Amino acid sequence: MMRRLALTAVVSLAALASAAPGATAAAGPLPLPLPLPLLQNDDTSTHLTVVVTGSGNPEADGTYELECDPARGSHPVARQACDRLAQLPGESADPFAPVSRNAMCTQQFGGPATARITGTWQGRPVDSTFERTNGCEIGRWNSLRPVLPNVQ
Repeated sequence: MMRRLALTAVVSLAALASAAPGATAAAGPLPLPLPLPLLQNDDTSTHLTVVVTGSGNPEADGTYELECDPARGSHPVARQACDRLAQLPGESADPFAPVSRNAMCTQQFGGPATARITGTWQGRPVDSTFERTNGCEIGRWNSLRPVLPNVQ
């Protein structure tokens, strides 16, 4: 996004400079263009560390690194996890936000599994904890599958 804004600003300045050279000479020099590193950094990187414990499945428990664009890291299904993360901005709720204290949740227990996700998602910091202690928490966990494993 920053890349697009910076590019738009540079193109606009160039158009103004070519459209009215006499006016700009009388008014003074144009502002300097934005530095190239800013144009190259679009702040949409995703790099997450996922730590899963207590799932009851030794293949699901562990610490996994996940990077997207391209999908890589030690996550067991990195491509599918990155595909899911790419879908999330189009959905209404922040997938990493905690359940609201005012939420009405079913009192069901989904098991002792816990997870913590830290890092960056689309350039913004993430530090979230997930549990399966009630219906809201189970739904929140399930909305991030396969970033988080399928546990019962």
